[in-house]
Amino acid sequence: MGLEAILGVELSSFLFPLFRVAGLIMVAPVFGSRLVPQRIKLVLAVCVTLAILPTLPVISIDSGPLVSGFIVMQEILIGVAMAFMVQMTFDALVIAGQTIAMTMGLGFAMLVDPNRGVSVPVLSQFFVIIGVLTFLSLNGHLALLQMVAESFELLPVGQLLSIGSIWWLLEWGSEMFIGAVSIALPAVVSILVVNIAFGVMSRAAPTLNLFAIGFPSALLLGFIVLLINLGTIGAVFADLLSSSLLSVVDMLGQ
Repeated sequence: MGLEAILGVELSSFLFPLFRVAGLIMVAPVFGSRLVPQRIKLVLAVCVTLAILPTLPVISIDSGPLVSGFIVMQEILIGVAMAFMVQMTFDALVIAGQTIAMTMGLGFAMLVDPNRGVSVPVLSQFFVIIGVLTFLSLNGHLALLQMVAESFELLPVGQLLSIGSIWWLLEWGSEMFIGAVSIALPAVVSILVVNIAFGVMSRAAPTLNLFAIGFPSALLLGFIVLLINLGTIGAVFADLLSSSLLSVVDMLGQ
């Protein structure tokens, strides 16, 4: 084998895994935040690839630029898909916060999310902060890096994604809404009971100013329920995060 062929094999053995790792870091929670500079993401992707490179099999794909370009696009897609499934657990927190905020009457209190660059309720941003702290305390960032390293065994470079893997990714979206409902349900039900009670009171006493009494009562009860269920939010998010990591393994094994 000539020197040019050897260099081609070594270069492809590094570049193809790099694109998968870079796709994951680009979208993954914490790593893919807008607050992290692009240069830091690139350096991190290169360092992670160099760290896992000795554990990877030698990749030898003797093909033209068209096939190599297709493999590069697929590797990026695999990395983005893995990170996207984990990122949806944080989106569940955003949806739960929006649901509770609209029920409590805090829908007008909006804040620009620095991670996404869009306006979300303050309550959603508070839930995301809890989620990030839980994610880091459970070593979720290390689990992500371990997951991308093990993904090369489940789905080697050059192997096509199956239709079952793509369908599994789409099906996981329902888990995001299930997690959001699990987080928001206690507060929403409690505030709904209060609203029903004030509706009955308005029928018994039509002169009662519901806006002056009902709005502060719903707001106060919402904060009390959130304070009581603060530990439950972290536990539900941890279960959802664990389920997402296991689902990534199932998706790659389809």
